[in-house]
Amino acid sequence: MSWYRNTVWFVNFVCEDTRSGYESASKHFNPADVEVDVAGRSFLVTGANSGIGKATAKEIARRGGTVHLVCRNEERAEVAKGEIVTETGNQNIFLHVLDISNPKEVWKFAEKFKEEHKLNVLINNAGCMVNNRELTEDGLEKNFATNTLGTYVLTSALLPLLETAADARVITVSSGGMLVQKLDLSDLQSGSGTFDGTMVYAQNKRQQVVLTEQWAKAHRNIHFSVMHPGWADIPAVRSSMPDFYEKMKNSLRTEAQGADTVVWLALSPEATKFPSGLFFQDRQSVATHLPLAWTHSPPEDEEKLMEVLEEFSQKFKCTCPG
Repeated sequence: MSWYRNTVWFVNFVCEDTRSGYESASKHFNPADVEVDVAGRSFLVTGANSGIGKATAKEIARRGGTVHLVCRNEERAEVAKGEIVTETGNQNIFLHVLDISNPKEVWKFAEKFKEEHKLNVLINNAGCMVNNRELTEDGLEKNFATNTLGTYVLTSALLPLLETAADARVITVSSGGMLVQKLDLSDLQSGSGTFDGTMVYAQNKRQQVVLTEQWAKAHRNIHFSVMHPGWADIPAVRSSMPDFYEKMKNSLRTEAQGADTVVWLALSPEATKFPSGLFFQDRQSVATHLPLAWTHSPPEDEEKLMEVLEEFSQKFKCTCPG
């Protein structure tokens, strides 16, 4: 089975996910889709100090949007903010220091943000791939805490703000790696068996797809989408997959190419003509399961994921002052 998974992933990568795949797809893009003025609209981008997050924030800033950068490392985030302001001339760039893997802090941040700001578009980009099992200070496996629970808590906490906004959208940056994973609720924190960081990450990304589909059903006033950026030359790939990076670095997409569909989903009127809850690559909705795949889950499992994450979420919310 691992041979099958790896083969499928590699074939998918070679065919569509490289720079050449983007260049082929982009021939069919309509540049006017993203030539929009979004002055007065507010965007929150997590993991915005580098890679796809920074590239996304920069493109939104170029079009006049108010951008909230949510980053873990203050020093790197200040550099990124300065670069965005300098290159775009947009002064409406705000920095918030937050570790998405800390659900208590995510709750505190979201409650404060709701009191002080408006929000039209949430972009869940922050993520990690830790190759050895690590626990956060709350005893949570780090990949799960960042990619799944952090995404769930932040989005859930900001939903009331988004519900009142015009043309509200939530975009989550997933990965095509999720195609090799079926939703598995038996070991959400990867505490049993051999720990494989790549497959844990892929499972988290499958979970993000399920979250998006479930949110879309429950919140009709918000347009939800999840996307695969392709394999891009970003710091996370270099640090988490060094052998892969060395072999493929000449074929990887640029950061801007990886961010293109995020920007399109966040800005374009065309994006919301698609039904809410879909998975996208290169500005098109694509299937969330490969043909003849074993990755389909029963609806009750997908609903159970939401229940379990809500239990986790409320547990950490209760520890917040007030």
